[in-house]
Amino acid sequence: MNIALGLLIPFLGTTLGSAMVFFMKKEINKKIEKLLLGFAAGVMMAASIWSLLIPAMDMAEEQGHVAWIPSALGFSIGILFLLMLDHIIPHLHMKTTKPEGLKAKLKNSTMMVFAVTLHNIPEGMAVGVVLAGMMTGSTSITFAGALALSIGIAIQNFPEGAIISMPLRAEGVSKPKAFIYGMLSGIVEPIGAIITILITSTILPILPYILSFAAGAMIYVVVEELIPEAQEGEHTDIGTIGVAIGFVIMMILDVALG
Repeated sequence: MNIALGLLIPFLGTTLGSAMVFFMKKEINKKIEKLLLGFAAGVMMAASIWSLLIPAMDMAEEQGHVAWIPSALGFSIGILFLLMLDHIIPHLHMKTTKPEGLKAKLKNSTMMVFAVTLHNIPEGMAVGVVLAGMMTGSTSITFAGALALSIGIAIQNFPEGAIISMPLRAEGVSKPKAFIYGMLSGIVEPIGAIITILITSTILPILPYILSFAAGAMIYVVVEELIPEAQEGEHTDIGTIGVAIGFVIMMILDVALG
């Protein structure tokens, strides 16, 4: 039951955010969009530190290893993995007309969904590896800590769901289709989490590396996509405020519940 709850909470955040397309008539206000993008970045940064890297170092010490080695190696591989996916998966970012990744004859709406799906992969891995760590009985990871991460990811998934469904609606996609596209962009999270749990639970010694890997992948998304989009054009200070709010909320969640 606890595992199912941890898996479904982030997906629920994306679904509820995507449902905003039924209640909002126009595009998201640009200032609010910057605030939400910054907020998502702040949550992911804090989660990478308190939910992933610190537990990875604690766990490495418990296993008798040098604490920083698994964290540094896993983090670096996570960055490189997302970099590779970024160059392979055809996707289109908001406010751009030139697709990234391999060339493919896909609709713009499909490639926009792929863009969000791409950075939902590390979020799903993060939730999965923390739940796997909890299942092992590690003193570094408790259910409260895993729940804090799931809630934090869900909070930042809410604006992400709206940010994908609302622009699709503005492009002429019907409200039900825009909602479904937004919701499906988040389905990769529980799938990725389940795969990560299955892999990590069978090879316990690699858990610190996978925790750090997920942190690296999340930081890649923050630096490559979320912060640049939040800092584009005018009112960049609003994006910065969003980062601070998201970081503080996720830090409080993790420390208070973990």
